[in-house]
Amino acid sequence: MPAIPAVTVANLRDLGGLPLGEGRSVRPGRVFRSGQLDRFDPSDAVVAGLGIRTVVDFRTESERAERPDHLPDGGRLIVADVLADQLVTSGLPPAARLKTLLTNPVLAEQVLGGGRAHEAFARTYRAFVSTDSARAAYRAFLTELGDPHTGPLLFHCTAGKDRTGWAATILLALLGADDDTVMAEYLSVNTAVRQAFAPMIEGFTAQGGDPELALALIGVVPAYLAAALDEVAVRHGSMEKYVREGLGVPDEVVDVLRERLTVYAA
Repeated sequence: MPAIPAVTVANLRDLGGLPLGEGRSVRPGRVFRSGQLDRFDPSDAVVAGLGIRTVVDFRTESERAERPDHLPDGGRLIVADVLADQLVTSGLPPAARLKTLLTNPVLAEQVLGGGRAHEAFARTYRAFVSTDSARAAYRAFLTELGDPHTGPLLFHCTAGKDRTGWAATILLALLGADDDTVMAEYLSVNTAVRQAFAPMIEGFTAQGGDPELALALIGVVPAYLAAALDEVAVRHGSMEKYVREGLGVPDEVVDVLRERLTVYAA
């Protein structure tokens, strides 16, 4: 689905309308994804009009401290730190250092050049499936969505592409979206993310930096998502078992989630 043109929230999207097969689609107005909400202004009528009641924040403690969320009126926050167990071993720099690397092509090449950026992201995506903190975070996300009393929910990380992209993948797969729909939704954030980082990318390449390295850091590619999906297949065999056994989400919660978030064509 196209991005929602909000003024103060980047990469904002409604999953509603995405096809699920058999004449079904995701119910509009129930579940949204975005980047961080540190610049959100309650006067932003586009966001205020969505009626968001719950925000799930997948960011780390340091990310939240540096740029805390501004919540919509009446909204409540659920902290679900995906990377708490992974930061030391991921090979990826924290968000603050990532910006430093994108201003220093020589250092970026030393740290993450030669394919090391792709390798580090693949390790991180596998950790989305395997680490305790990630399992707890995605369990909290699905459990909240599976509560029949939950109002419109928005989930996000920093840029709204990796941790958020995996959450969207889990949800869409559970609802019955096919592989092409899941991948298209995952990759669709690239336009918004690249626009947001365009000045930084231009400066990086103007200093002689490899544009492919810059895009590997600020965008998403199919291989990243494929790494997480492979981890699910190896560890659990299917997305259903991953959610049930890996995340510990009961079948009855998934049933409610499907009922709440699925709509049939008229």
